[in-house]
Order: sequence, then structure tokens, then C-alpha cells
Amino acid sequence: MALKRIELDLYIWEGLEANQPSVPQYQINKSRIDTHTNITIEIGELVRDYLEVSFNDDYLSETRWVRAVVRYYDESDNPYTYSNPQDFLFIATDGYGYFEDGTNPELSRHALISADNIYLPESTAGRLPIFAEGVGKVTIDSVDTEITDSGNTNQKIQYVDIPSNSNTIQVYDTDDTTLLKTISVSNICEPKYTPYKITFVNKYGAFQDLYFFKKTMESTNVSDETFKRNTITNTSSTYQTYEGQRQRYNVNSKTNLTMNTGFVKEDMNQTIEELFFSENVWIRYEGKTLPVIPASKSLQYKTSLNDKLINYTVDFEFAFDKINNVR
Repeated sequence: MALKRIELDLYIWEGLEANQPSVPQYQINKSRIDTHTNITIEIGELVRDYLEVSFNDDYLSETRWVRAVVRYYDESDNPYTYSNPQDFLFIATDGYGYFEDGTNPELSRHALISADNIYLPESTAGRLPIFAEGVGKVTIDSVDTEITDSGNTNQKIQYVDIPSNSNTIQVYDTDDTTLLKTISVSNICEPKYTPYKITFVNKYGAFQDLYFFKKTMESTNVSDETFKRNTITNTSSTYQTYEGQRQRYNVNSKTNLTMNTGFVKEDMNQTIEELFFSENVWIRYEGKTLPVIPASKSLQYKTSLNDKLINYTVDFEFAFDKINNVR
């Protein structure tokens, strides 16, 4: 008999694999469409509801265990396959693939950044996100950092410290010998402008830092409403010239920053692209971590052939009103 329907139990949790909850977060029953030969259930958005992305310059691992238990039934409501139920176990991050990657692409299982270059202010340490399951060690200028995976979701994504003034990072497989990725570190001396650190959630679901080294311009856009009021005094039928007829209310403003990366290599195109695509972006500003939104909506990809020296200018908007109106 043909497949008729499936039942899906979906478990989503944090901590160790052994901490799986006894009751699934979702129970889904779906029947096959008559003209189809299979049944498709999209669980990505359901899982994403349990990924709570938050950042306060603390670089926490935002991952969850996901177990899908699927039972198959035929038209007589009997088990459809001999391997019934099927059990699927995943580690989920808040990442994404591109259309050209095809269906359900598996993203990087080692270094969780796309570029092969990192730019840091001179004498400033950095962070490199890696996926602990797929990395045995990280070597920075011949100094090894061994990576261990305890199985807990709070360390599946680890942020390896990059010492100040480092030059080369090498990421190795779990065998400690197979080189997976080499990253060059450029230490930028910027004597004129103040570099600002932008942190965003990249396509792998990891926090990635991007410094803007050159000129930063700050501006404020004010919004308000007005109404026309009656200023005549009832007792004397007169009005005071120091009292206006039009009164402002609901006054507030939003602050914008226009920032420049300084000269970067061509492979930073993908980093800038992922910044533009990110739903979660922060800036380290005046000693605080503050949320911002990329206000630039158009990205012109630059190359050394066409543009010689590559500098990106990006507009940001603070993700809050200047006057505190949180209620």
C-alpha cells in the first residue's frame, strides 16, 4: 500500500543531548496529497522560535538540539516502512543558505566565517567563531588552542580568542592534522579616526565582528506632530503673545551613523553582504553594546579590478528612539 500520512514529534532543547524533554514541543500529523508520492514538513521556522538571539559583548553559543521522530502509515493506518519510526537528530543555529546552495544545505562545520581575512585595530584582541564538533585545534601564529566538545549546546559554537597583533590563524579538523581553513589577520594602525566594532549574526548563526576604521558621521532625524490650540483667556478674551498657537507633541528622534571600513580585500564582499542580510546587529559605542539596523539597502559589490582600492560606506540607524519612550 501507498504512504498515506505521517506523524512528527519535534523536540527542541538546550543543554546536553540527554536533557531531551519528555514531551515534544510540536506534534504534527500530515496526510499525503493525492498527486504526490511523498510528504514534506518544514521545521525550520518552528525551530527558530526557540533560538533566542541576544548579545551584550558576551559571545554566547546560540544553538539548540533538535530531534524529529517520524512515524509513517499506509492507507490502512498500518506502519508503512520497516524502519518505523525514524529518528533524526540535529544541532540548530540561526543560519541560512543561499538559493544556489540547493535544498537543506549543510553550512560550515569548522570556522564560522566566510572571509579569509580579519581586520583588527592594532593592539586589539579579537574573536573567531568555530563549530566545536568539527574542529580539533586552532593554531594562531604557531600557538595551538585545543578544542573540546562537551556535547552541551552552550559550547557548540566557541569563540576562540585572537591575541592582539596576531598574523595567521589555521583551523584544523578533529584529527588535528587536516588543515580546513587559513585566515590572515591584518592589524590596522588608525591614528586619526576612532574604529568602531560592529557585531552581527552571520549566515552560520554565529556572532562575527567587523571593524569600521575610517570616517564616521553621526546625524539625527527628528520627528514630531503639532496641533493648533486655543490661547484666548476666557475671562478677558485676550491672549498672550508668548504662547504659541501651534504646539508640538510626540517629539522624538533617531540617530544615524555613516561609517567607512577603510581599505579591505575583495573577499570582504561576502562579509559585507552577510552584514546587510543580518536581522541582528550591534555596535560597541561609547562603552555600551547598542542595537543598530543597517539603513543601507543597496550594495554595490567592489573588486580590485574595477575599483582598485576597496572601501565600503554603510549607513546604520540605532534601533531605538533617542528619547526614552519604553513603557
